[in-house]
Amino acid sequence: MNKVTLPMLKGAKGKKKISMVTCYDFTFAKLVERSEMDTILVGDSLGNVIKGQPTTIGVETSEIAYHVKAVRKGAPSPFLVADMPFGSYQTSIEKGMENAVELMKAGAEAVKVEGGQEVAQLISRLVSFGIPVIGHVGLTPQYVNKFGGFGKRGKTKEERDFIKRSALIVEEAGADMIVLESVPDKLASEITQELKIPTIGIGAGKETDGQVLVIYDLLGMDKNFNPSFLKKYCNLDDIITKALKEYIKDIE
Repeated sequence: MNKVTLPMLKGAKGKKKISMVTCYDFTFAKLVERSEMDTILVGDSLGNVIKGQPTTIGVETSEIAYHVKAVRKGAPSPFLVADMPFGSYQTSIEKGMENAVELMKAGAEAVKVEGGQEVAQLISRLVSFGIPVIGHVGLTPQYVNKFGGFGKRGKTKEERDFIKRSALIVEEAGADMIVLESVPDKLASEITQELKIPTIGIGAGKETDGQVLVIYDLLGMDKNFNPSFLKKYCNLDDIITKALKEYIKDIE
């Protein structure tokens, strides 16, 4: 597989859908490499699927960096994005810069930050020092305590206007791509048409420039996790459980 670069991804807007998957370890990364996926996100969702936490709030920058190193070894070709976890940039731009540098040194090729106006200065500073930034608006999991849950955003006109304005601000600040999470399909389509940078959707309809899913989710590794936007491409929950039971039976 040829190495995927940021210019290739930006050039794909309006021409080719961008494929992205959230991945956390070497073994799965090797499989992603063989699939010829465009992009891998080492997400702070590792707080949920790796650490078993109810939110992403407790994830540390050092943990993201650890998983970035593992994923990079398994998948050298996809463009690799690292999440900036909660607390890694909220207190100061300087701290955000320091943590972004740590993630880039670990092997990331871009960092992802959640928010709009409140992260605009950080995005501008990161970009000025050659650190590509992926934005993230709509459902922003790091704001779970403000919103009180993980429900769809953009249900009211006020919310829709805020999300669209946030997306424009993120682009103006210098972001190279933006994730639109759990927003109405029509809003995602409008934002995609208005922005010059690619949009990556999750629970945001088909009209974005690309899509992202957590690898464990699309492989059906948790039969109790069934959001409306999720298509499970296989059912590893039952397959793995059955295999383990057969293993136990053989031992007995």
